[in-house]
Amino acid sequence: MVAPTRPIDLTALRELAALLRRRRVVVLTGAGCSTESGIPDYRGSDGRLRHRGPIRYGEFVRRPEARVCYWARSAVGWPRMSATRPNPAHRALAELEAGGVVPGVITQNVDGLHQAAGSRNVVELHGSLAFVCCLACGHRVRRDDFQAMLLERNDGWLDRLRGAEAVSTRPDGDAGLPDWAARSFRVPGCQRCDGVMKPDVVLFGENVPGPRVDDAWRLFDRGDVLLVVGSSLAVYSGRRFIYRATERGLPIAVVNLGPTRADDVATAKVGDRAGRVLPRLARALLA
Repeated sequence: MVAPTRPIDLTALRELAALLRRRRVVVLTGAGCSTESGIPDYRGSDGRLRHRGPIRYGEFVRRPEARVCYWARSAVGWPRMSATRPNPAHRALAELEAGGVVPGVITQNVDGLHQAAGSRNVVELHGSLAFVCCLACGHRVRRDDFQAMLLERNDGWLDRLRGAEAVSTRPDGDAGLPDWAARSFRVPGCQRCDGVMKPDVVLFGENVPGPRVDDAWRLFDRGDVLLVVGSSLAVYSGRRFIYRATERGLPIAVVNLGPTRADDVATAKVGDRAGRVLPRLARALLA
């Protein structure tokens, strides 16, 4: 028997709308904004990691076997990742931008769903899984094209993998595989220089590029209030905006299912799924 969905907290929603009304709302989004599109997140609603941690930058760069393992898992996970579509939360944010309420979105997500929903001003703090870049020469190719190269180099590999009981879906296009699958996988190098190809995203342990941080701060400066959507703010790359807002006395609002590192400084919070809250919020603010 499926448990009934609890009613949304209308009092908290009205308080949130009152805080945001007639203000320019800069939005910071995390994985919880995309879970309703079918993309798993690393942390549960309690903020704890519930999946094996993602590959770290130093490991990817130093260990060829780690890169092979990453790309083998990604070859399985990418088709599902690339097939995901925006959910009501993404569409509501695009509507709020079109309506002049939201000047833009700063996102920690790498799935491109904000743009797919129609958002125009998006700063992707952690990059985009839709591209792959060479660590040696910087050559950049579309992930779909690199997928074709991976499958061509590993002809028949996916057929052998189909039906393997150890395959599982993980966040950000990752997948769990049986041990033999990675051992037999081959990864092509850069088409220009044969260098190491890396997803064009900020891996754990890697710094967000300075120019991208600058873009995020410029967008942040256009806001009268900061709205955090779907992020526990466990990592500094997102939490830095909470610190700056607090320093400036900028109001902070939160929409997240579970606790966040901003709960003690937030003026308003709705503890619910983004896909339930944001469409109602958009209707209230655009009325």
